[in-house]
Parts: sequence; C-alpha cells; structure tokens
Amino acid sequence: MPIVPVAPPVAVHSYGGFDYVAVDAPRHRVYAAHTASRRLLIVDSSTGEELGQVEVGPVHGVAVDPATGDVFTGDGTDDNVMKVDPVAQKVVGEADVSGPVDAIAYDPSTRRIYADEDGGTVVYAIDATTMKPIDSVPLPGHGEEYLAVDPETHVVYQNLPDLAEFIEIDPQTLRVAKVVKTPMLVKDHPLQYDATLHEIAVAGKNGIMAVYTPAGRLLGQTSFPKDVDQCSLDQKTHVLACAGGGVISELQLHPGAPPTLLATATVGGDAHTIGIDETTGAAWVVLTETDRDSVQQFNLK
Repeated sequence: MPIVPVAPPVAVHSYGGFDYVAVDAPRHRVYAAHTASRRLLIVDSSTGEELGQVEVGPVHGVAVDPATGDVFTGDGTDDNVMKVDPVAQKVVGEADVSGPVDAIAYDPSTRRIYADEDGGTVVYAIDATTMKPIDSVPLPGHGEEYLAVDPETHVVYQNLPDLAEFIEIDPQTLRVAKVVKTPMLVKDHPLQYDATLHEIAVAGKNGIMAVYTPAGRLLGQTSFPKDVDQCSLDQKTHVLACAGGGVISELQLHPGAPPTLLATATVGGDAHTIGIDETTGAAWVVLTETDRDSVQQFNLK
C-alpha cells in the first residue's frame, strides 16, 4: 500500500533545521526538536497547527512521560537535559551533565531518563523526579546515535556506529552488560525495541535493517532506503516508520523473522526524522526547505 499525505505541509515559525520527533498520541501532541532555533516545537496532531515553541537550547533528543505528558529534551552543546511542561509551555526542570546530549529515552516505571553523549563515550542516567544525574555509563565506542528501553527488564539498548554494534546496559549496575556485533551495518543509526515481540531493530546508513533477539541472535535483515536517521515504532501494529534523505519508508516486524519493506515515498524537504501516532497509525514528518520549515502528516495504512 502507498504512503499518502493526509494534508499539505503546515508551515511553522522558521528558525532552521530539525532533529528528533516524538508523538504523545493520547494528548494529541507532536513534539519536534527545532534544533537550529533552540526550541521545542509543539504541534496539535488533530489539526496539524503549531501550538508554540519552548526555548530549551540546541535540542536534539525528545521523549514524553506517558503519565504526566511532560516532555524531556536533550540539549546539544548546552550540556543538559530539560523537563518541559507543554501545557504551560515552560521549562520546569533541568539536569546538568558533563557533555552535549543527542538521543534520549525515558523509562516510566523507574522514572529514569537515559541520554547519550553526542559524539562522546557515555550514557547519562537521570532521575526524572528530582532531575538529578544518577550516574554516567562508560561505553566501548563513541558517536552513539539512538537508544531504547525494554519496559519489562529495564535494560537499555544503545547503538555504537563507529564499532558497528549495539550494547546492553544493565539498569542495576549501570554498566555495559553485553556487546552485539552488527557487521552488516555501516554507521548504525535508528534503534527500536519491540516490547511484545521482544526484538531489537537496528539499521545502518547503508540501507540495511537487521533484527535481533535480546540475547543477540540475528533474526534476519532486509534492504530499505539509505541514509535513514530516525525510525519510530508503533508498538501495537509492529510497524516501523523511517525517514532519511527526504524519503520515508514503512517496514513490518515479524515474530522471529526478518522485517519486510511495505512502502516508500519521497517527501523532500530534507526529511530525516519521523514519529508515529499509535492511535491513528499516521506518521508525522518535519521538513526543512529553503524558504520555510513545516510539519506534515502521512497515512501509513
């Protein structure tokens, strides 16, 4: 089935390029790191209209607390992680760390934020209640790009592009417990954990996605568009939406088997990050063009 736009792109206040996208489906909100503007973009997923932008610094990673709706941002060269109240549209907490932050993930059960050092060698663990750092996890590689949390075991999975591998972080010791080689991948970028299938999907810039078990056993791989930056997973349907180089793609995960490519579409606008709304099954893309920035909704069904 084709990937089709629900509506034309909706322009937002243009301050520069974007990074990660996150969707809070129950509250009908889309959040995007408006990195060059040093702001968190807030969009109403019901209308596609911009609701506001909160100044947080050179934001990269974005994660949502499903219980409260608070948004956590990882802020590049400002060396911190912030907690944002998206209703009041203001920063309500801040944790200082020792380096710039790229991707972040949130574990609602333990109320921990995990943030990887942009271009560095550690993952920061932060208490979301107090917004105080807990520990820094030393990594065997550097340049990490994406991480995910198993909601049952609370194990953290982090990719290491320079070594073509991903690692498991023990939530008790906050140290690396396992290293899994991904020799078929070049510059590992997207990483997602399917909590029902118990599978890790990780992809490289060379246009290959591989799926592993938590034990590190390869279940299979498939080819899809190159240069993908972010993939977003619908935990209900096990569908992955991925974006990179102005192209979005849709893949299906399967129990104990390789993923399958369902569809691709060229959307332009330097689209490289994407978020799935698990209520509607739609995907949200942020676009950077020469004369404007915009958001657009696509139907993956």
